[in-house]
Amino acid sequence: MSETPMRARAVVDLAALRANVRALRARAPRAQLMAVVKANAYGHGAVPCARAARQAGAEWIGTATPHEALALRAAGDTGRLMCWLWTPGDPWREALEADIDVSVSGLWALEEVTAAARATGRVARVQLKIDTGLGRNGCQPGDWEKLVAAARDAETAGLVKVTGIWSHFACADEPGHPSIRAQLTVFKDAIAYAEAQGLAPEVRHIANSPATLTLPETHFDLVRTGVAMYGISPSPELGTSEELGIRPVMTLSASLASVKRVPGGHGVSYGHLYTTPGETTLALVPVGYADGIPRSGSGTGPVLVGGKWRTVAGRVAMDQFVVDLGGDSAAPGDEAVLFGPGDRGEPTAEDWARATGTIAYEVVTRISARVPRVYVGDKDVEDTGA
Repeated sequence: MSETPMRARAVVDLAALRANVRALRARAPRAQLMAVVKANAYGHGAVPCARAARQAGAEWIGTATPHEALALRAAGDTGRLMCWLWTPGDPWREALEADIDVSVSGLWALEEVTAAARATGRVARVQLKIDTGLGRNGCQPGDWEKLVAAARDAETAGLVKVTGIWSHFACADEPGHPSIRAQLTVFKDAIAYAEAQGLAPEVRHIANSPATLTLPETHFDLVRTGVAMYGISPSPELGTSEELGIRPVMTLSASLASVKRVPGGHGVSYGHLYTTPGETTLALVPVGYADGIPRSGSGTGPVLVGGKWRTVAGRVAMDQFVVDLGGDSAAPGDEAVLFGPGDRGEPTAEDWARATGTIAYEVVTRISARVPRVYVGDKDVEDTGA
């Protein structure tokens, strides 16, 4: 970690990330693994996290947008790389030239990618997505025959190679939800039809993090691990991170900017949602909603200061919030830990999610670029798993 004092820092443990990838690979030993680094690796930093995941054996990297994928190529990633969230006019040609697998959910997208293939003289690597019931992107089952036929024609013409067929679960984080079985049936039928029409995909995949952890029958040829790779449980119903054998990768902390004694009845922060019950010590933590701290954490967000859990006192502001230390003392520069693995008794991202009525995915992803990322465990020396 850098010795330079920082207002705030998000320490990202790449050794923990590699260990998580290996643990997830062990859950799906017969499948390849795609490490999903969309949204700047869920706030952790796409380039270093993708590199660490490759070191741990991830055969694929996944992003949402083509721009995210192209940035990884520009940073030197050369392995199999897929992106799936396309809009008309997106950089299809650049993606083909960068050897990126692209997802196609409809005829308009297939038309754009085949046009790019003609323009570049390259064969486009295409993965067809079927909407098995999530209701977001993906081809509706009623339109699947048309998309498969068009893709087969494009493949026959030497413009594309269908490298995958895939989908996404709606409720894999809810054990026993009836939609899981229903989606799996639709997915299997879609694969069978496409293969009967002459397509021969390299990979078939539907398993996200919760399915990778709990539904081995969904692993097929490839599993896509997102939030679990960063050591966060996809759902409380599936167990804690520790119970799932994964470790949180990010620790968010800040240096106290101010510590002062105030009398009882002193209002704290905007709107005076909190008033001191008696004479006390207030500490100012210099991060706020511009740094990604949920404003909904006002009065609820947990923070470790001086070895004890504190709660945000009053409203979270743009750049700062206050904690009431009661009778305890502290000094400017002392550390306030908002979340981490929990080893030192600090809250976790999952604790913040419970306190703010959201999910831990959002807690880590929303940490803004104003908070420097500090990478530790960057050398894969003793944790190779060999």
